[in-house]
Amino acid sequence: MDKNQEGLTYAGAGVDISAGNRAVELIKGSVKSTFRTGVLTGIGGFGGLFALDTKKYKQPVLVSGTDGVGTKLKIAMLLDKHDTIGIDAVAMCVNDILVQGAEPLFFLDYLAVGKLVPERVATIVSGVAEGCRQAGCALIGGETAEMPGFYAPDEYDIAGFVVGAVDRDKIIDGKQIEIGDRLIGLPSSGLHSNGYSLARKALLEVAGYTLEHYHPDLGRTVGEEMLEPTRIYARQVQSLIGQYNLKGLAHITGGGLTENIPRILPPGTGVVIERRQWPVPRVFNLIQEIGKITDPEMLRTFNMGIGLVLVVSKEEADGLMSLLNSMDEKAYHIGEVTAGDNTVRFV
Repeated sequence: MDKNQEGLTYAGAGVDISAGNRAVELIKGSVKSTFRTGVLTGIGGFGGLFALDTKKYKQPVLVSGTDGVGTKLKIAMLLDKHDTIGIDAVAMCVNDILVQGAEPLFFLDYLAVGKLVPERVATIVSGVAEGCRQAGCALIGGETAEMPGFYAPDEYDIAGFVVGAVDRDKIIDGKQIEIGDRLIGLPSSGLHSNGYSLARKALLEVAGYTLEHYHPDLGRTVGEEMLEPTRIYARQVQSLIGQYNLKGLAHITGGGLTENIPRILPPGTGVVIERRQWPVPRVFNLIQEIGKITDPEMLRTFNMGIGLVLVVSKEEADGLMSLLNSMDEKAYHIGEVTAGDNTVRFV
């Protein structure tokens, strides 16, 4: 070893602990804005503490979920716009536990970056905090990992983890679903966070659009359309629980209506969905036209404008829709449960 050679440092190897500390300082305000009853610790501890309200839940069951954002991250990176991708991370996790009737309690995020830029991290986490506020859950912890040589300097990945609670006798599991029950669809905000590999292929490669391209059919740029945050349905679902017997709920993500609804159906049942019962956002038609994609492929890849499906009895369907409308929430009667082999038939 050369005696004149300077000693190696972690920063010299690409990991800047000081930048990490600065990032923590920058996100403290966003994180604290999500705190709710039950949070016992602030940011900076080794673990987040949350006290479950044992008076509210008689037989509490914890419900957990984890997910990422997929290749939608590519769009955020290409546009260098990072303030909404955190909402998607929260939405993909929270919507999954909502369908079992759980109240979201707390959330943790994992952020891996090629180079830790404190201001960018703070922007990403501000989106996570916004998603948590929409969901009513607390952001009580997370991890930011600087991984030079694994990710390019401007690349990152984000994943989320959520924990919620539901009373054992109030778990929504689809077992009560019967022939004749109605399917109520709540609209998506567009692509949400699935199907982006196909969407990018059609819009950016086949059509040759840039993300800055303004498309009159969309009423905005392609990039703005593709970065539209995933909707979080916590407010709607929590408002309905206790007032209506929600027999089943399905979060429509990858696999679309075709594969997500059967996950909650009891044996011997299927569903018929009337495709003309809701407006399909123009982005889906555009992707289909450009890519010459078949209807079945579209329906099993994208949400096609429906982000959440609720199953209720025929008798309760109209009342439930009226309540949703009074909350300024559009709702569509999109189909019904029939005898079948756990498949979805579109008419």
